[in-house]
Amino acid sequence: MISLQLSLPQGHGKNYIAAVEGAGALPRGGYCPAPDLSCAGLILCGGEDLDWTLFADRDQGSEPPDRDRDQAELALCRAFLQAGRPILGICRGMQLLNVALGGDLIQDLPPQVRPFHTRKGGDQVHPIRCEEGSFLHRLYGPLFPVNSSHHQAVGRLGEGLRAAAWSEGGFLEAVELAGRPVLGVQFHPERMAFARRRADTVDGAPIFNYFVNLCGESI
Repeated sequence: MISLQLSLPQGHGKNYIAAVEGAGALPRGGYCPAPDLSCAGLILCGGEDLDWTLFADRDQGSEPPDRDRDQAELALCRAFLQAGRPILGICRGMQLLNVALGGDLIQDLPPQVRPFHTRKGGDQVHPIRCEEGSFLHRLYGPLFPVNSSHHQAVGRLGEGLRAAAWSEGGFLEAVELAGRPVLGVQFHPERMAFARRRADTVDGAPIFNYFVNLCGESI
């Protein structure tokens, strides 16, 4: 069975673990884990804001970071990139991937678009549009609804990353690393898949199935 390393938020993670198991892989998860390159791939999970000092010269609306997690996940990301292993970044994980590759973040979405991306007490649902030929376009087509729970977004893209999907106002919802099995999504497919499948979004399971297949091809 394919093993995947998961970097989980402190005290949380059961939805990510369930999604990986649903896709037929073995999750090896933890908070601030050291890189384990016996795993075929890495999933960087959601959570709190990144430390703004990693990508900006001033605080523009970031919430307090978990600096231990930031440093652990940057080390994970760099180790798996160097090893040529697949990586999937989810929400914060996509943002960390971008920062690891030299990009930056929009620290707080403008007030006029924030209601489309976050809702008190649960996920917001909104449509996204995909770049033709991207992995999301192949899985779901050009336009489809996803969940959302974030107040930050990817800004300037890191080296080698390309946009794969956008939401209202042109904010990035997915990225790919050119020529590498490295993906990021801003939404939360683990809360749209398997036992948490919902009727108002697409099924998140194909993303995990696709990623597990990528990992199998890299072994």
